[in-house]
Amino acid sequence: MSISTDVPHSFQIIHGRVVTPTKVIENGTVQVQDQTITYVGSTANAPIWKEQTTYDAKSGLVIPGFIDIHVHGGMGADFMDSDPHVLDTITSFHASQGTTALLATTMTAPHADIDHVLEQVYAYMQNGQMPGAQIEGVHLEGPFISPKWPGAQNPEHIVLPNIEWLEQWESRYPGLIKQLTLAPEREGALELISWLRQHDITAAAGHTDASYEEIMLAVEQGLNHAVHTFNAMTPLHHRKPGVAGAVLSTPSIHAEIIADGIHVHPAAVSILAQLKQQDNLILITDAMSAAGLGDGEYMLGDQPVKVLNGIATLPDDSGTLAGSRLTMIEGFRFLIQQVGLSILQASAAGSGNPARELGLYEQTGSLEIGKRADILVLNPDMELQHIFIKGLLKSYNE
Repeated sequence: MSISTDVPHSFQIIHGRVVTPTKVIENGTVQVQDQTITYVGSTANAPIWKEQTTYDAKSGLVIPGFIDIHVHGGMGADFMDSDPHVLDTITSFHASQGTTALLATTMTAPHADIDHVLEQVYAYMQNGQMPGAQIEGVHLEGPFISPKWPGAQNPEHIVLPNIEWLEQWESRYPGLIKQLTLAPEREGALELISWLRQHDITAAAGHTDASYEEIMLAVEQGLNHAVHTFNAMTPLHHRKPGVAGAVLSTPSIHAEIIADGIHVHPAAVSILAQLKQQDNLILITDAMSAAGLGDGEYMLGDQPVKVLNGIATLPDDSGTLAGSRLTMIEGFRFLIQQVGLSILQASAAGSGNPARELGLYEQTGSLEIGKRADILVLNPDMELQHIFIKGLLKSYNE
């Protein structure tokens, strides 16, 4: 996939249904100068535009770009194989699907393999030349997870929580790690959760065999997030609420959801969404290298994966799901069309809420004056028409 960028930093989008954090402005306009949003409001009241570049949304949606905090790859590439070409490939593909920022997500793997990803992503970010979705940091999914709930993670690489590893990585790559997924019931996990929160790193429960009570102890230490809610965790039972019950009943736990109709039934997504209305529902893709491609055989980290009829599973006939082929624009449509969320709720889940959790909300995640011009224009069928990242119009070609 090749990428091209149109130059004008100053432009306006007119006649759109502009989605702000609190309302949809019918026949709205967004104006951008030097990569920054300078006006959001009605087209009738918009300042006179002296620049030449104007885009007519033709009554389509104008929304903030998506932020995917849990994504492993796409277009045949995997973050575990990170180098500049791999990073360009993944970020360009997901940008073409409306993702304007993301966290490069690792797998449960040996220390050296994780260190390689951190080294490559850190250098890529330091270089500052990111043509696609902007990498805002790394999400470590493992290796401190439960052997009972490995999902598609390789159980051979699961280890107990190790604060020394995190201290070394934070020293070598300061501020790079934004989220760590672990099993809170494992020995040493509570101490690590406390360390993570002291360093402003999201402490996420995932691939966990914890009880409800163990999750609540972890919350006391700072646990504040749940990875792909309902998947790879102890389920809700009326006498044993488990991890799922703790996530559903605890507002301080932000909840990821894979909204593809494969990982979670729409009714379960609806229940979660009704309970997570305090900026704490987060749409993710959990996309692996097959995203953007068809059925076939792929790799997720060092695990072989087969994709059949669009569903990614381990090839051992267990039926274990192995990431997804989902894109953020597809998840956004699913939340609205299949789950029944409002446009405001779906936009918050895909943009505003992840921005808040990453500490980026003052810069991006919503259409407001002074923020970075990460903007999507959709037609009335909610298909992508224009993608702006940092105020630059992006064009993608196979």
